[in-house]
Amino acid sequence: MSRGTTVTVELGLDTFGDLTLDDDGAPEPAARVIRHLVDQAVLADSVGVDFIGVGEHHRPDFAVSAPDVVLAGMATRTKRIRLGSAVTVLSSDDPIRVFERFSTIDALSNGRAEVVLGRGSFTESFPLFGFDLRDYEVLFAEKLDLFTKLLDEGPVSWQGSTRPPLVDQEVWPRTESGRLTTWIAVGGSPQSVVRAASYRLPLMLAIIGGPAQRFAPFADLYRRALDEAGSPHLPVAVHSPGHVAETDDLALEQLFGHFKANRDRIGAERGWPPMTTDEFVSEVRSGALYVGSPETVARKIASTVQALGLSRFDLKYANGPMPHSQLMRSIELYGTQVVPRVRELLAEG
Repeated sequence: MSRGTTVTVELGLDTFGDLTLDDDGAPEPAARVIRHLVDQAVLADSVGVDFIGVGEHHRPDFAVSAPDVVLAGMATRTKRIRLGSAVTVLSSDDPIRVFERFSTIDALSNGRAEVVLGRGSFTESFPLFGFDLRDYEVLFAEKLDLFTKLLDEGPVSWQGSTRPPLVDQEVWPRTESGRLTTWIAVGGSPQSVVRAASYRLPLMLAIIGGPAQRFAPFADLYRRALDEAGSPHLPVAVHSPGHVAETDDLALEQLFGHFKANRDRIGAERGWPPMTTDEFVSEVRSGALYVGSPETVARKIASTVQALGLSRFDLKYANGPMPHSQLMRSIELYGTQVVPRVRELLAEG
């Protein structure tokens, strides 16, 4: 297999907690959506999914503004699935509080917590929490630097421009394992890839458009940077959207309207034209949408794992206001059919 891929690849799921419709097409309140998320994690745990990540947003079309609280709820009702963010917007948060919250989730889950750090693709949290977007770069750079020092779980001394200095500061609770699993999520910036390697943190590539193979140079750059730093190779993962149903046609039919509603709402804010059917189908056939029957989705995931040498693939299974019942069926098919089939395909080479 290319780039050192192994058949022990982890297969996970991600959700941003999109506000959903019920089976009759009526909008569901955010409180119910959050309770549904916990039920979705319980199902994912029971059908063998390795990881579930919950995103952070501060806008009306998503239910989750505090993913760590949702993850704590999931921790108390699951047994084996790993639990993490997708992503934690570190730039507008406090690194110490982030560490404290996720080390607490780690305690509740018996060591299953992960934090995925990133800048996020939305900016609502900056004015909400009193940060200036003009400080976008320095906020992330300094807060990431501080967070990585916390991972050693000992006294921390640190100084920067975005918060008061720390002198031999200890942070509690510490994890039982002595190390909180931490990833850096990037969207395709070479500088961000090299930064992940410089801190010796695993890399999460967010691929939301175009073929995954075009990100192979970023995975290679990351591994070269680790080599130059004298570090062993670390995991590389991909996060991409998709949906699983019994047949290819049903999966496309179920997802298109919901995906378009989400894409067009965000596009209107960013100056994008409305999504066309042809654009959607093109992304399914050769781009970043993993949509179809279990066999179709498994083959596309296996191809991506091999092309980039991945240690984990996370399917963003919630995309727009798709009903909870359809999300649950997608999770069930992913865990019972897609996950074992991907491993079979990788074993076959």
